Amino acid sequence: MLGPDPFLPGFALHDIEAGPVRIRASVGGSGPPVLLMHGHPQTHATWGQVAPRLAERFTVVAMDLRGYGDSDKPEGGARHVAYAKRSMAADAVAVMARLGHARFAVVGHDRGGRVGHRLALDHPDAVTRLALFDIAPTATMYARTDKDFATRYFWWFFLIQPAPLPERLIGADPDFFLRTHVEGQSKTPGSPSPELLAEYLRVYRDPATRHAICEDYRAAATIDLEHDAADADRRIEVPVLALWGAKGTVGRTYDVLATWREKARDVRGHALECGHTLQEERPDEVAAALLHFLG
Repeated sequence: MLGPDPFLPGFALHDIEAGPVRIRASVGGSGPPVLLMHGHPQTHATWGQVAPRLAERFTVVAMDLRGYGDSDKPEGGARHVAYAKRSMAADAVAVMARLGHARFAVVGHDRGGRVGHRLALDHPDAVTRLALFDIAPTATMYARTDKDFATRYFWWFFLIQPAPLPERLIGADPDFFLRTHVEGQSKTPGSPSPELLAEYLRVYRDPATRHAICEDYRAAATIDLEHDAADADRRIEVPVLALWGAKGTVGRTYDVLATWREKARDVRGHALECGHTLQEERPDEVAAALLHFLG
């Protein structure tokens, strides 16, 4: 144990050896296990207003995905395989196994939701329930790309460019790039908090983080699509909760429930009056929805 988590009250930080990588995770509470996975450009700190509520009834593990936060940032390797969602899902299973949890519920926002989708397909015996925040399936979003989506989500097409183009351009002013990105996605004044934004800036200033993030997106546009195509006829078997921001791109662009009903057998969910980062913009509503779903 590394000590108390400054962003998740009552939680403790751990560095966990998960196969080839070391993963930073915050652990708190007691009861059935729940894994929380963040998106881009967040870290596990994004769950600071939700995780303590869940910890009243569950053992909660909030991890930094590989490449993000204070987790290891390996090289992407051939075809960006180190950042395939398959690799990141394996990290999650290894982390939970090291903590003594063979079966657990999964909650994923943004990139963490894409890892959760792959986790439910690759490790169906490990996942009890799956909550996905403000995403439609990756393959669906690429297949249905139009000018409006490409304009709103330009980084999907910028970050996947061959190294070192996006890394060098962002490196010229990483604070400006990250602030612009976060402010464009949040539709709630004051979100994220100054403390959270400072934490995201801390890790984003590391060139290794920025390179890993590009590798994550490169994998999503290549090897992840290959894995998705191979599993096109498979369905997630566990119950799925899909929540999204009514003011965000996903909510305005897709029938979110319909897209997930193409991929899972049991899907329910609804929109919240916010932008992309539900757990920061509407934490009380998110916690209530999760407690109902997980309970």
